[in-house]
Amino acid sequence: MPVLTKRLAAIEEADAGLVSPDAYRAAMRFAPAAVTIVTARHGGARNGLTATAVASVSADPPQLLICVNREASAEPLIAASGRFAVNLLAPAHQESADRFAQSKLSSDERFEAHCWIDLPSGMPALADAVATFECRIVQHSRLGSHSLFIGEVVGIRTAPGEPLLYHAGRYRQLADLPQDRE
Repeated sequence: MPVLTKRLAAIEEADAGLVSPDAYRAAMRFAPAAVTIVTARHGGARNGLTATAVASVSADPPQLLICVNREASAEPLIAASGRFAVNLLAPAHQESADRFAQSKLSSDERFEAHCWIDLPSGMPALADAVATFECRIVQHSRLGSHSLFIGEVVGIRTAPGEPLLYHAGRYRQLADLPQDRE
């Protein structure tokens, strides 16, 4: 089946309301995204997760949106803390991205790779992240399988470097992205 015909068939299915979660996930693989680690601390516990579902909401006031699966071990900690940090990773941080993506690892095991520091709010931050956004939660909603957190950015740290990206099921750098798709 030619590519155009496949695309038209997908559009027809979408119009009929027949898009499955698997089809949606497969199509989203074509959207390159920055790789981040979202972290939080509450009480004596710290945790985090690898996330690509992060977006700017507003520049005035500065706000970020993170989408966190409600089954993620870090989700209740983020909700309880009222704060989170978004750490934008560089290619050198791929090991940390892999660790924070593994639900079977303990929180302590996730933080073993690379150097972590505490922000003024106590949120853990990757010391040499390309950018770290320290956020205070201003809105928390549940939608489908995920919690959506909007955080007002209360602090920013930056370091030189290119971002680590995720596209088509693997890590990439800006120069690696394909120029066209068949």
